[in-house]
Amino acid sequence: MALCLSACSQGSNKKENKQMKTLVAYFSATGTTKGVAQQLAEVTGADLHEIKPEKPYTDADLDWQDKQSRSTIEMEDKSSRPAITEKLPNMQEYDVIYVGFPIWWYTCPTIINTFMESYDFKGKTVIPFATSGGSSIKKACEDLKTAYPEVNWKEGKLLNRASKSEIEEWISGL
Repeated sequence: MALCLSACSQGSNKKENKQMKTLVAYFSATGTTKGVAQQLAEVTGADLHEIKPEKPYTDADLDWQDKQSRSTIEMEDKSSRPAITEKLPNMQEYDVIYVGFPIWWYTCPTIINTFMESYDFKGKTVIPFATSGGSSIKKACEDLKTAYPEVNWKEGKLLNRASKSEIEEWISGL
């Protein structure tokens, strides 16, 4: 009996001691979000994955004042799902995923929906972060929670020009 209890308790300890594996996945059209993602991955000890569009965005594509620009057309079409390259073969290994993006039209770019719909996030914790020239992350977080209610979302944060200590403080508060 004691041997059985000992074996059972050892098995549960192994499960409890399992190292949480973390990923920082990000989309960055101009490099701003990439810099923050790299810093976040360093602070958290996470693996880093760039969400790359199959067709890279040009400066003309990103001209938000042009009603015919690619980004404007994508953001006006809520069903838009720009194709991505380099799908992760081991997403099932990650427990915590930080998802980063620039704020476009007060929310996340539609390529983030492509990413979210490319994997099974059941049982995973997903934490959004963003960069922006002037918008908050609030609407993006609300939109993601509404679109993917089965995901275990944590509070997102805007990380414009965030220092390493600011990122550490945010992470410790999650």
